[in-house]
Amino acid sequence: MAKIFCVANQKGGVGKTTTTVNLAAGLAQVNQRVLVIDLDPQGNATMGSGIDKRALESSVYDVLLESATIAEARVRSEKAGYDVLGANRELAGAEVELVDLERREKRLKAAIAEAAKDYDFVLIDCPPSLSMLTLNGLCSAHGVVVPMQCEYFALEGLSDLVNTIKQVHANLNPDLQIIGLLRVMFDPRITLQQQVSEQLKGHFGDKVFDTVIPRNVRLAEAPSYGLPGVVFDPASKGAQAFVDFAREMVRRVDTM
Repeated sequence: MAKIFCVANQKGGVGKTTTTVNLAAGLAQVNQRVLVIDLDPQGNATMGSGIDKRALESSVYDVLLESATIAEARVRSEKAGYDVLGANRELAGAEVELVDLERREKRLKAAIAEAAKDYDFVLIDCPPSLSMLTLNGLCSAHGVVVPMQCEYFALEGLSDLVNTIKQVHANLNPDLQIIGLLRVMFDPRITLQQQVSEQLKGHFGDKVFDTVIPRNVRLAEAPSYGLPGVVFDPASKGAQAFVDFAREMVRRVDTM
């Protein structure tokens, strides 16, 4: 049965989409069947997987409004080796439309349940705000993967996210937990980053993934070519780190 993970952080610009598409590509390289669900109206995970968001016949918007199933709306990212349930600007309207609908926070969960047998992993790229879209993601998931930079303000945002996860766990999804914290854009030459990294390990223990994603130009360049960094430049340090992370994720899931 598929393991369903949200990639979430209420702070913007921490590499959620980069983490989602590169983890997906890394998992595909280690022979896992993966679905990426883009829940952000900007559609960056869609474009970063090599899929034109403007050309989508059906999207996650249609799935949330139950006018299409995941099987009907998903698109294959041939170069990256995984399926994508894409998003575009239509999704911004779903926020308003969902408010008056029944089971508004559980619609994505119901849709994933129908398609889960086709996958080993479902990765959900959430927008930075705590919106009805993010809530749909959190209600669907077994756990949350939190990408974060080792900076002071990142710690502030993390406490907000932990509180949100506790509330969703208590009220809507008793399965939800933090799977792990992934240190991204890491530069070991910066003393503050090393200090924050140690603080994270001291406070969260084995919830901090062993793999560290370095600050890497090739990862930053890859989206402009419509590819995850793992596919764009497999030899780069960033790409190799994400493949290592995919292997660590498979191991961690096996022990859950």
